[in-house]
Amino acid sequence: MDFTEKTLDEVTIYQGKIIHVKELTVALPNGNSAKREVVLHPGAVAVLAEPSPNHIILVNQFRKAPDCTLWEVPAGKLEPNEQPEESARRELREETGFVAGNISLVHDFYTSPGFANEKIYVYYANELVRGEAEPDEDEFVEMKIFSRDEIERMLKNHEIHDAKTLVGLLWWSSRGERE
Repeated sequence: MDFTEKTLDEVTIYQGKIIHVKELTVALPNGNSAKREVVLHPGAVAVLAEPSPNHIILVNQFRKAPDCTLWEVPAGKLEPNEQPEESARRELREETGFVAGNISLVHDFYTSPGFANEKIYVYYANELVRGEAEPDEDEFVEMKIFSRDEIERMLKNHEIHDAKTLVGLLWWSSRGERE
Protein backbone atom coordinates (compact mmCIF):
# COMPACT_ATOMS: atom_id res chain seq x y z
CA MET A 1 0.00 0.00 0.00
CA ASP A 2 1.18 3.52 -0.80
CA PHE A 3 1.04 5.57 2.42
CA THR A 4 2.00 8.85 0.72
CA GLU A 5 -0.09 11.88 1.63
CA LYS A 6 -0.52 14.42 -1.17
CA THR A 7 -0.63 18.09 -0.14
CA LEU A 8 -3.82 19.72 -1.39
CA ASP A 9 -3.47 23.11 0.29
CA GLU A 10 -1.10 24.91 2.65
CA VAL A 11 -1.41 27.99 4.81
CA THR A 12 1.53 29.71 6.51
CA ILE A 13 0.71 30.15 10.19
CA TYR A 14 4.03 31.61 11.26
CA GLN A 15 7.27 32.56 9.50
CA GLY A 16 10.18 33.20 11.83
CA LYS A 17 13.95 33.56 11.76
CA ILE A 18 14.56 29.82 12.26
CA ILE A 19 11.27 27.97 11.80
CA HIS A 20 8.17 28.24 9.68
CA VAL A 21 4.85 26.70 10.71
CA LYS A 22 2.31 25.62 8.11
CA GLU A 23 -1.10 24.02 8.20
CA LEU A 24 -1.47 21.53 5.39
CA THR A 25 -4.57 19.88 4.00
CA VAL A 26 -3.57 16.45 2.73
CA ALA A 27 -5.22 13.67 0.78
CA LEU A 28 -4.96 10.40 2.72
CA PRO A 29 -4.32 7.00 1.11
CA ASN A 30 -7.99 6.04 1.72
CA GLY A 31 -9.27 9.08 -0.20
CA ASN A 32 -10.24 11.18 2.83
CA SER A 33 -8.50 14.43 3.72
CA ALA A 34 -6.89 15.61 6.96
CA LYS A 35 -5.08 18.61 8.44
CA ARG A 36 -1.37 18.49 9.32
CA GLU A 37 0.51 21.16 11.25
CA VAL A 38 4.18 21.07 10.30
CA VAL A 39 7.28 22.90 11.46
CA LEU A 40 9.79 23.55 8.70
CA HIS A 41 13.42 23.85 9.83
CA PRO A 42 16.62 24.27 7.73
CA GLY A 43 18.34 21.32 9.42
CA ALA A 44 21.23 21.18 11.84
CA VAL A 45 24.55 19.55 12.63
CA ALA A 46 26.07 18.14 15.79
CA VAL A 47 29.76 17.38 16.30
CA LEU A 48 31.12 14.65 18.51
CA ALA A 49 34.63 16.08 18.89
CA GLU A 50 37.40 13.92 20.38
CA PRO A 51 40.43 16.16 21.10
CA SER A 52 42.42 13.20 22.45
CA PRO A 53 41.62 9.48 22.68
CA ASN A 54 38.78 8.73 25.11
CA HIS A 55 37.85 12.40 25.64
CA ILE A 56 34.85 14.32 24.26
CA ILE A 57 34.04 18.02 24.14
CA LEU A 58 30.66 19.12 25.47
CA VAL A 59 29.26 22.61 25.80
CA ASN A 60 26.92 23.74 28.54
CA GLN A 61 24.33 26.29 27.54
CA PHE A 62 20.96 27.61 28.57
CA ARG A 63 18.06 26.51 26.35
CA LYS A 64 14.93 28.62 26.71
CA ALA A 65 12.44 26.04 25.37
CA PRO A 66 13.09 23.57 28.25
CA ASP A 67 14.15 26.52 30.47
CA CYS A 68 17.36 24.92 31.72
CA THR A 69 21.04 24.44 30.96
CA LEU A 70 22.08 21.32 29.09
CA TRP A 71 25.35 19.59 28.31
CA GLU A 72 25.44 19.10 24.54
CA VAL A 73 27.83 18.32 21.75
CA PRO A 74 28.69 21.46 19.74
CA ALA A 75 25.87 22.03 17.27
CA GLY A 76 23.93 24.51 15.21
CA LYS A 77 21.62 25.05 12.29
CA LEU A 78 22.57 24.84 8.66
CA GLU A 79 22.96 28.21 6.95
CA PRO A 80 21.37 28.71 3.50
CA ASN A 81 23.21 26.72 0.78
CA GLU A 82 25.65 25.31 3.38
CA GLN A 83 26.59 21.65 3.18
CA PRO A 84 26.31 19.67 6.46
CA GLU A 85 30.04 18.91 6.76
CA GLU A 86 30.91 22.57 6.16
CA SER A 87 28.37 23.54 8.83
CA ALA A 88 29.80 20.98 11.28
CA ARG A 89 33.32 22.38 10.85
CA ARG A 90 32.03 25.94 11.29
CA GLU A 91 29.98 25.16 14.41
CA LEU A 92 32.87 23.29 16.05
CA ARG A 93 35.19 26.24 15.45
CA GLU A 94 32.65 28.86 16.58
CA GLU A 95 31.62 27.11 19.80
CA THR A 96 34.93 25.58 20.88
CA GLY A 97 37.74 27.11 18.84
CA PHE A 98 38.82 23.65 17.68
CA VAL A 99 39.44 22.93 14.00
CA ALA A 100 38.94 19.33 12.86
CA GLY A 101 41.66 17.63 10.84
CA ASN A 102 39.36 14.66 10.28
CA ILE A 103 35.56 14.66 10.24
CA SER A 104 33.06 11.97 9.21
CA LEU A 105 29.31 11.50 9.25
CA VAL A 106 28.09 9.17 12.03
CA HIS A 107 24.35 9.33 11.44
CA ASP A 108 21.51 11.60 10.40
CA PHE A 109 17.98 11.58 11.77
CA TYR A 110 14.71 13.49 11.95
CA THR A 111 14.18 14.98 15.40
CA SER A 112 10.36 14.76 15.54
CA PRO A 113 8.98 13.56 12.20
CA GLY A 114 5.40 13.60 13.48
CA PHE A 115 5.34 17.39 13.14
CA ALA A 116 8.74 18.70 12.02
CA ASN A 117 11.10 18.17 9.08
CA GLU A 118 14.26 19.06 11.06
CA LYS A 119 17.09 16.69 10.15
CA ILE A 120 20.27 16.60 12.21
CA TYR A 121 23.58 15.34 10.86
CA VAL A 122 25.86 13.97 13.60
CA TYR A 123 29.57 14.06 12.83
CA TYR A 124 32.62 12.61 14.54
CA ALA A 125 35.72 14.83 14.53
CA ASN A 126 39.27 14.14 15.66
CA GLU A 127 42.81 15.30 14.88
CA LEU A 128 41.74 18.59 16.45
CA VAL A 129 43.80 21.78 16.56
CA ARG A 130 42.94 24.27 19.30
CA GLY A 131 42.12 27.85 18.40
CA GLU A 132 39.90 30.67 19.67
CA ALA A 133 36.14 30.20 19.97
CA GLU A 134 33.97 32.61 17.95
CA PRO A 135 30.44 32.26 19.40
CA ASP A 136 27.50 34.10 17.86
CA GLU A 137 26.66 37.36 19.67
CA ASP A 138 23.61 35.75 21.31
CA GLU A 139 25.39 32.49 22.18
CA PHE A 140 26.85 31.87 25.63
CA VAL A 141 28.51 28.49 26.15
CA GLU A 142 30.89 26.85 28.59
CA MET A 143 33.15 24.26 26.97
CA LYS A 144 34.54 21.29 28.88
CA ILE A 145 36.44 18.16 27.91
CA PHE A 146 35.11 14.98 29.52
CA SER A 147 36.84 11.61 29.87
CA ARG A 148 35.19 8.39 28.72
CA ASP A 149 34.55 7.46 32.38
CA GLU A 150 32.84 10.81 33.02
CA ILE A 151 30.68 10.42 29.89
CA GLU A 152 29.74 6.85 30.88
CA ARG A 153 28.74 8.09 34.35
CA MET A 154 26.67 10.92 32.88
CA LEU A 155 24.88 8.49 30.57
CA LYS A 156 24.26 6.00 33.38
CA ASN A 157 22.92 8.74 35.68
CA HIS A 158 20.63 10.21 32.99
CA GLU A 159 22.46 13.55 33.02
CA ILE A 160 22.29 14.03 29.23
CA HIS A 161 18.85 15.18 28.10
CA ASP A 162 19.56 16.35 24.56
CA ALA A 163 18.67 13.88 21.78
CA LYS A 164 21.45 14.75 19.33
CA THR A 165 23.99 14.47 22.13
CA LEU A 166 22.59 11.10 23.20
CA VAL A 167 22.79 9.77 19.63
CA GLY A 168 26.42 10.86 19.36
CA LEU A 169 27.53 9.76 22.81
CA LEU A 170 25.83 6.37 22.60
CA TRP A 171 27.54 5.77 19.25
CA TRP A 172 30.91 6.84 20.72
CA SER A 173 30.36 4.77 23.87
CA SER A 174 29.54 1.60 21.92
CA ARG A 175 32.47 2.24 19.57
CA GLY A 176 34.83 2.30 22.54
CA GLU A 177 33.52 -1.04 23.76
CA ARG A 178 34.32 -2.69 20.40
CA GLU A 179 37.89 -1.41 20.24
